[in-house]
Amino acid sequence: MKKLTSLVITHALLLSLLAPLAGAQQPRTSQAPPAQTTPRQTTPPPTQQPAPDDDGDDEVVRITTNLVQVDAVVVDKKGKQVTDLTADEFEIFEDNRERKITNFSYVLNETEPRPSSDTANASRKSGDKTIVPPPAPPRRLRPEQVRRTMALVVDDLGLSFESTAFVRESLRRFVNEQMQPNDLVAIIRTSAGVGALQQFTSDKRQLHAAIDRVKWYMGGRGGVSVFAPIEGGANQPLGGAETNEDRGVRGADAMAAELEDFREEIFAVGTLGALNFVVRGMRDLPGRKSVLLMSDGFALYTTDRGRGRSDRVLQALRQLTDLANRASVVVYSIDARGLIVPGFSAADDLSGLSAQQIEDNMRERSNMIFDTQSGLAYLSQQTGGFLIKNNNDITGGIRRVVEDQKGYYLLGYRPEGATFDRRYHRISVKVKRPGLKVRTRTGFFGIRDEETRPLRRTREQQLLAAITSPFASPEVRLRLTTYFGNTAGGGSFMRSMLHLDAKDVKFSQEPDGKYKAVLDVVAVTFGDNGRIIESLDRVHTLTLPENLYRRVLRDGITYNMNVPVKKAGAYQLRMAVRDAATERTGSASQFIEVPDLKKNRLALSGLIVMGADEATAKVGAKTGATDTTAAATAASPSSATEGNVGAASSGVNATAAEVDEADALSGPAVRRFRQNAGLALGYAIYNARLDKATGRPQLTTQTRIYRDGKLVFGGKEQPVDVQMPYSDLKRIGILAQLQLGTLLTPGEYVLQIIVTDTLRNDKHRVATQWIDFEVTK
Repeated sequence: MKKLTSLVITHALLLSLLAPLAGAQQPRTSQAPPAQTTPRQTTPPPTQQPAPDDDGDDEVVRITTNLVQVDAVVVDKKGKQVTDLTADEFEIFEDNRERKITNFSYVLNETEPRPSSDTANASRKSGDKTIVPPPAPPRRLRPEQVRRTMALVVDDLGLSFESTAFVRESLRRFVNEQMQPNDLVAIIRTSAGVGALQQFTSDKRQLHAAIDRVKWYMGGRGGVSVFAPIEGGANQPLGGAETNEDRGVRGADAMAAELEDFREEIFAVGTLGALNFVVRGMRDLPGRKSVLLMSDGFALYTTDRGRGRSDRVLQALRQLTDLANRASVVVYSIDARGLIVPGFSAADDLSGLSAQQIEDNMRERSNMIFDTQSGLAYLSQQTGGFLIKNNNDITGGIRRVVEDQKGYYLLGYRPEGATFDRRYHRISVKVKRPGLKVRTRTGFFGIRDEETRPLRRTREQQLLAAITSPFASPEVRLRLTTYFGNTAGGGSFMRSMLHLDAKDVKFSQEPDGKYKAVLDVVAVTFGDNGRIIESLDRVHTLTLPENLYRRVLRDGITYNMNVPVKKAGAYQLRMAVRDAATERTGSASQFIEVPDLKKNRLALSGLIVMGADEATAKVGAKTGATDTTAAATAASPSSATEGNVGAASSGVNATAAEVDEADALSGPAVRRFRQNAGLALGYAIYNARLDKATGRPQLTTQTRIYRDGKLVFGGKEQPVDVQMPYSDLKRIGILAQLQLGTLLTPGEYVLQIIVTDTLRNDKHRVATQWIDFEVTK
């Protein structure tokens, strides 16, 4: 690995490096005809019904005609897992009838040793100005690399104001101290809506952005405190005969209580509906999954009907538990209220209340605690999890759940024909070794898994499945690159490049000799609240002459979009492509955090990585102009007609130059380099502090390269030499070159840039960005 060399260039010149790739620009060759864009099809073309995938390699719970398989966890009296049991030490029963165990195994979720501390922990504590080193970039997990899949569901529909603060701090500690590199995690709010499933990730930045959105939901069923304050006796009869006015007040109170019960039922069903949505999304993820629900609880009984059952809540619970069991999801619950004492508080007004009335209020609070915990307990027990209650240590509760994911037993038996009668069948598992306790799922409906899996027949169903999956679909290989930038005139923007491997697309030859393909492209941008900011749904028809068709097969197709950003925050772009001829789909996603530059904090743009020769040629051409800034301004997003995602143009980018495949794929959309190749890296530094004496910034940069989460190259810190005068010291452009050596063997890598502002002494003196690239032979 040779020494990194850096050059300070104007910010406008930096943006010009991507001029041919800007969404408002024309393709690089005039021979490439533009893609024809048509509205979304209302009638899908004939489709082939795919056969259900039944290889079962990643399945935990299976209910088929040949095998019923369930998972079980065994613990000792201290709650520690027992992992050395054999099949002979288990007994499994269906409807109280013992079945012979035909399949048995123990699955160990290997985890790396937990660090004693996390550098991000200090930086995330409010008010802490400790200067800490930047975190390492996250790993890009493939499905086979995932050890634990966890959805941490914050029931903000039911959390009180008090509980919300404790939950938020506990989530931060989990991400900083307990989350492992092979964990796929989502932090989801029950009020977040459709965007919830877009947040499964191993990227701690994205999780912290989700945690920052955990706030008290004023419209939910949770109040400011755990208990609603007791009102005084102003409306209580003081003695004597009851008057008409007293009867009216009592009737109004009864109606208000009934409406409150109905309201709580609706919110409880809303919580379970959100969980149902999460579990459905986890169904296709690999292995045994877990959902941790942090809530103030919900009642299975209603007070206005003599503590009768709530049919709405019970029905929603039954549907959720059956779905969770089939999806191999274990549900754990934490009562976020901690240790609850049903006493009085300063908010209670006991004036005018009799001793009996005070006692009734105390009893009502005790009943409320029991009722709301019963819903959490039922949900956990039915799916093989447990409830953590009466414990103020929420972080410790999360740790117990994480430790429970250490491993599990798989027990299977061959079912009888009568099993599949569409009725509910109870499952129980016993352990012969004394002193042990087993937890497993309580049962299933007699319906085969094949009948419950959705058949994605239509165009919309196939694209929805692709765009909501946290993993990239391998059928059509996509590579998505999105980065943040800012200009003085146009403000902040996001620029995206989607590269598609044309070898995965079926082209048909037309009578005129040209080659034709039809692609469905869907793009959705989610904001930090999980809701859709922008969306695109288009049908692109490509018609190419033979020479361009051959080049596209070699170099691929690149779609470009530019999105102006009006508000700082965390965003996620997800894109899916469907080949209409074969119905194969591909998907890709990227998280991007847009900083608030108005706060004058040090920040970096996204990283632009390309071949060194291409970058040198572009910079040389621009610097040869009489006015470098003016020559580059035309390529900046502030002057391009971008509008929004839906209006962004797209086309086929192909070079007319005779270049080989490696050179064509070394651009910023693909970033595939040969060993010993030269790599160019461009980025912008925003809000550098200036020395009062010299008026110049004092910045240093450092480059790191990681593979599979491990550091393989760490460069030395180098000063940034800004030659004065400089056109815009708020936006400093950097172009660096790095010669890849033979030490970087073929594989996938992550390049990280760390910039330090030595004139700052606060926690914002360090900024970092990273991007992935690939090395080939």
